[in-house]
Amino acid sequence: MTVDEARKIQRDFYDKSNPSEEDIFLFTEAMGFLIRELSDPHDMMELGGWYYDRRRFDLALKYYEMASAYNIDAADECLGYIWYYGRTGERDYEKAYQHFSRSMERGNPVSTYKVADMYRNGYYVEKDQEKYRQIIEDLYPRVKDAGYVHEPLPEVFTRLARIRKEEGRHEEAADLYLQAKDFLAQRIRYNAFFGNLNIMKWLIDDLYEIIEFDPEYVDLFDLYYVLKQPAHVTFFYKMKKQVLESMEEEGAVVVHFNDRWYRDRDEFFRKAVVDGEKLTSLYQSLYGFHVSIV
Repeated sequence: MTVDEARKIQRDFYDKSNPSEEDIFLFTEAMGFLIRELSDPHDMMELGGWYYDRRRFDLALKYYEMASAYNIDAADECLGYIWYYGRTGERDYEKAYQHFSRSMERGNPVSTYKVADMYRNGYYVEKDQEKYRQIIEDLYPRVKDAGYVHEPLPEVFTRLARIRKEEGRHEEAADLYLQAKDFLAQRIRYNAFFGNLNIMKWLIDDLYEIIEFDPEYVDLFDLYYVLKQPAHVTFFYKMKKQVLESMEEEGAVVVHFNDRWYRDRDEFFRKAVVDGEKLTSLYQSLYGFHVSIV
């Protein structure tokens, strides 16, 4: 394999919305080759991120640590996440705080809101709700005009929305949630990473605690609310009617769609496909939703 061949495999891989096992093997081999040949920390970050997305956290840690040695800001952000959530089986809030703080000092907004979270929760530092609130308030003007889907507008907006909700300012909170939802939907369309899907789920759950659910105005991600309970849903893709049902079985709500069963709404959003394409990537092409909650 040459560097040019490896780069072509890398480029071609991202044109596949549902890559095969062979595609995945070629991609990881190509990325490993590029890292060995070029020692480019951006390649290390890319491969680490790919493994993180697939919950291979041991390998993600390996490549993030390699990139961190080159003082890559995003590497400290990602290492902070690994230690904060104990992705490899061990939580270490001191290491998380060190990595997030190092990245925050360089102006990283993601690490900044994670440091805020540590003050909110009292992880490694003394709990300080006012410091948490102030950090989030200060972040808002930095991200409110974000245009790139990977910028942390949804993460900051949802945190600020919860602050507004606690203050009793429900209309402002709902507006922040709705803006975050639209922005995050575009991100998920290109990257249905489990972390993004979790943010959307929590956002929808919070949103419908302060506004009434309207079955006349539904999109794909509103189904996070619908599928918490038994329901019948229809919608269209390329003029073909799609039927989706959720039902209670042994105390849990399972989902049935296109002759497949999903154990919960999370699995549905991660795996459901139409014509070989993930529903999340078809977000803007799905229409005509009709919801009946049983």
